[in-house]
Amino acid sequence: MNKPGQGRFLLLALFAGSGCAALIYELVWYQELQLAIGSQSVCLGFLLATFMGGLCLGSLALPRYAAASDHHPLRVYAALEAATGVLGLLVLFGMPWAERAFFAASSSGLSGMLLRGLLCAVCLLPPTILMGASLPALVRWVESSPEGVAWWGLLYGGNIAGAVVGCLAAGFYFLRVYDMAVTTWVAVIINFVVAAASWMMAAHSSGTVPRPPNTARQPAPRQLLSIYISIALSGATALGAEVVWTRQFGMLLGATVYAFSLILATFLVGLGLGSAWGAALGKRVNARLALGWSQFLLVAGIAWTAWMIADSLPYWPINPLLTTSPWFTFQMDWVRCLWAILPVAVIWGASFPLALAAAAENAAPSEAHEPLDPGAVVGQVYAANTLGGIFGALAISLWLIPAIGTLDCQRLLIALSALSGMVILGPAIFQQKRWPLAAGLAASLALAALLGFKMDPIPGELIAYGRRMAISAGSSHLVTSVEGRNSSIAITQWNDGATEVDVNGHVEATTEPYDMKLQRMVGHLPALLHPNPRSVLGIGFGAGVSAGTFTRYPGIQKITICEIEPMIPPTSTRYFADADYDVKDNPRTHIVFDDARHFMLTTREHFDVIASDPLDVFVKGTAAIYSREYFQSVREHLNPGGMFTLYVPLYESDALTVRSELATFFDVFPYASVWGNTVNGQGYDLVVMGQTTPLRINLDQVQQRLDRPDYAPVARSLGEIGVGSAIELFSTFAGTAQSLAPWTQGAPLNRDADLRLQYLGGWGINSTLEDVIWRQMLAYRRPPVEIFSGPQDQVQSLFAAIAK
Repeated sequence: MNKPGQGRFLLLALFAGSGCAALIYELVWYQELQLAIGSQSVCLGFLLATFMGGLCLGSLALPRYAAASDHHPLRVYAALEAATGVLGLLVLFGMPWAERAFFAASSSGLSGMLLRGLLCAVCLLPPTILMGASLPALVRWVESSPEGVAWWGLLYGGNIAGAVVGCLAAGFYFLRVYDMAVTTWVAVIINFVVAAASWMMAAHSSGTVPRPPNTARQPAPRQLLSIYISIALSGATALGAEVVWTRQFGMLLGATVYAFSLILATFLVGLGLGSAWGAALGKRVNARLALGWSQFLLVAGIAWTAWMIADSLPYWPINPLLTTSPWFTFQMDWVRCLWAILPVAVIWGASFPLALAAAAENAAPSEAHEPLDPGAVVGQVYAANTLGGIFGALAISLWLIPAIGTLDCQRLLIALSALSGMVILGPAIFQQKRWPLAAGLAASLALAALLGFKMDPIPGELIAYGRRMAISAGSSHLVTSVEGRNSSIAITQWNDGATEVDVNGHVEATTEPYDMKLQRMVGHLPALLHPNPRSVLGIGFGAGVSAGTFTRYPGIQKITICEIEPMIPPTSTRYFADADYDVKDNPRTHIVFDDARHFMLTTREHFDVIASDPLDVFVKGTAAIYSREYFQSVREHLNPGGMFTLYVPLYESDALTVRSELATFFDVFPYASVWGNTVNGQGYDLVVMGQTTPLRINLDQVQQRLDRPDYAPVARSLGEIGVGSAIELFSTFAGTAQSLAPWTQGAPLNRDADLRLQYLGGWGINSTLEDVIWRQMLAYRRPPVEIFSGPQDQVQSLFAAIAK
């Protein structure tokens, strides 16, 4: 048969399967590699650069090293799919070994960053090179007529449609219900099915391979160069905008794994629809001019999305607490994503098939003995688009956002889109004297300038309150906001006088009495109970209050604080210096700017006390510092007799999430204890404390230490949160790993292999069950007779206070 229409549609379905598998791999590999190299922007930049760099190399390599005459295109495609599946399995089983080698050799500074990049390259480049080669291989089975060129774009769109399915299936089902291994096997099976089907198609399509092109290199025409530049700029604006808007939408929707899946799926839906539109348009109009004008449409599209995010969506009257059903929440979240992002994503999607059609027109050979190689045309356009995307994403995330902010980044994207259109339309104006076209171009440039000038920054209240902005309005006022490389920070002051530091749309710390008590407890409990703490580690700076408690202890010689965002310590210190005892500028303090997990797994230091006060578990990536393997690493970095405290919120959570957190902690620290922080007698949040030996507390000895002159700063610090004695501090006791074992039994452990906690946390983000969960825990509390000792009257007073 000679490429019948039904064969093309089957090919479209197969390439959709390729896209589905590719997105599944992408989500799994990103999650797995972030466990090793961290979640900093520079680390995510490495992941993005290597993934997309492999696609770029593959699209260029196949036409250069595999001539169209060598093999049937469908057999080449089948081999690429099968090999991708094999490499997917190698990455699955080889990643743990690569991570062990990485941690053994990892160091700080430039050498450490180069090692992170090397790990990404070793794991991601081989399979992504094969993925990048698949489209150039496949289009060789489609003729280079205008109808065939349109099918090139349709194949690209079908691939993206499959990617949408893979994104949603992995993000909402396979990774949530199973783990990374099962999810990888799903992608591998899809690869093998596609490979088998493609091989069978090749067996029934003899005589369909086009005759070989002349492989002698010809100088690139100027028209082709302008197309490559335009589509590269289009790729740069698309990926740059995705970085900016993912960050902003993460604040608007809540930075859960589900929110990120919805944002990515929205981009992919738009790209897929746009590809179908561009493929149909490219065979009916002048594809080159259509490509140029599409870039000016991007100007309006970028301005639309920026306006929606800054001036419209944050003010929609949405109360996230009206429903606890995640499905209603996800529907509303996706509606907002589609409303703001879909129009511009459609235009970006149309740009690629229009560029293919324009390149095919300009690259068409003039002599019959030099037929066009579809793989070479598609590979070069695809490589230019991908290379531009790499540059745009890296420049925006690593340099431009911290340097000029998201507002000016979006203005720059508008300018680059206008430049992309100028590259295409400018020569047509000056060479062919098309003055009406010149007038339209001038008007478009003026509109681009006007739209860029009229754009507004995102409201600081969005950085502060995120998805709760609509219900927090009027309760406080914004003091300042800052955009850092990894996070956006806001300082607000509430009407009752309390000061609050917020990160990426969620409260991090406040000076409210109940929050101050929790933050101080995270530090005071282990430091007061350790016989002689000298070296401590604080995970997360926040307001600095937890770390600041260690400055009160005379014996502590070194305070190490690991913080991922460099802008948080100086911003918080301006407003929390009194509350955190100016810990940032204390001579004993050493701040390390790194991902906490990466620091813990690579540092050679050991500590007497480790106190962790990170973001809530529903935030994407945070579950990595609540995993069983991470807790084991913490335990290994404790000196003999060392103690570890962890903040666990009950608010914006549900019982299964809290049970999973505690069960995972108890699995590593079987002698753990739990301490509660209540608000007006209602459950609010917890401090969980672990050590390697059974906990024993002599009330008299602790009180004597508090009464010593050199511990007067410690006593004053406790007094500031309403704790006047050891009995008052220990009356917050809520249970032990042993007493709570019946309650946590059956809860899933949060392991590196699944990071289940971030999926559980995101599912219950709108819950208001803090007191319900607290009461469930109290039902298992027993008098801790094995823990506390001392004068009998003090012990009885403590037990009465605990029961009260």
